[in-house]
Amino acid sequence: MSESPSASNRTVGVRDVAALAGVSRQTVSRVLNDHPDVAPETQVRVQAAMAELGYRMNNAARALGTRRSRTLGVLASDALQYGPSRSIAALEASARAAGYWVSAAFADAGDAAAVVAAVDHLITQGVEGIVVVAPHARTLEALDALSIGVPVVTLHSAGRGAHGLSVDQAAGARMAVAALADAGHTRIVHLAGPADWLEAESRAEGFAAELAARGLPAGPVIAGDWSAGSGYAAVAAVRAAGATAVFAANDQMALGLLGGLHEAGLAVPADISVVGFDDIPDAAYYWPKLTTVRQDFDELARRAVAAAVGGAEAEAAHLAPVAPVLITRDSVAPPR
Repeated sequence: MSESPSASNRTVGVRDVAALAGVSRQTVSRVLNDHPDVAPETQVRVQAAMAELGYRMNNAARALGTRRSRTLGVLASDALQYGPSRSIAALEASARAAGYWVSAAFADAGDAAAVVAAVDHLITQGVEGIVVVAPHARTLEALDALSIGVPVVTLHSAGRGAHGLSVDQAAGARMAVAALADAGHTRIVHLAGPADWLEAESRAEGFAAELAARGLPAGPVIAGDWSAGSGYAAVAAVRAAGATAVFAANDQMALGLLGGLHEAGLAVPADISVVGFDDIPDAAYYWPKLTTVRQDFDELARRAVAAAVGGAEAEAAHLAPVAPVLITRDSVAPPR
């Protein structure tokens, strides 16, 4: 007796399912893709064959009858920081929920040739759209020079470009400053992210705009690099500025700042108030618990997937900025 595909070591394919069910490979593909022109009894027979053989659907089989790969490309030029890494995970989950697979490529934002090569790699995978996690202007510049041929949506680009999708960074920064100003603070410092990050630039713009709208003096801006270490190192500059409050451009820098202030003998929020940005999972467990601005990465990813694979009408409908939310905890109090 011959060995069945399921008993051997080779992968069970569409051909095996078709042979066992007594149908063509095209019929199996139609069943895989929920095609309406399949008789109910044929669909039952094909599904029974799949179950008996332990068949697992793959994109090649799905594409056989539809000429669609059901694959979304994700290009990341920086996946190390919390926002981009969280977005990549959310994109994979949102794509899967929409019936798509993800093909990912990574490229150094400072290397235009690497960005081009990553896009070419995704196109050769037959992706139906590409979401670019592009926190740097250099990545956008490299993309602008390309004719890609499939829909492209950029994330973490602070809404820059015709197809940019982002949480409204400036609005979030204004919320953070408003929380401090509403508590009575007038000497507010901004601990900023790296200058080459688009979102850091937008948060700094929001910081300045809210101070100006309230008639408060322009606060000093202290350069950080997103790390807790740069927040810790900023304590001397914060003290020299005579600030009673700090808006940190991300929660990790806020964490370092909290530790440095404690070591300097300053209590938060009794002596100085701190607001962060991102609402990372740990922020609710800082000491004190951190007031921060939450970004909805899941909603951002859902809209990005819908825009990238849904055609021009869906793209226009889903590219509106995602609203941030202020999360009030224990790190803000009126100044003494």
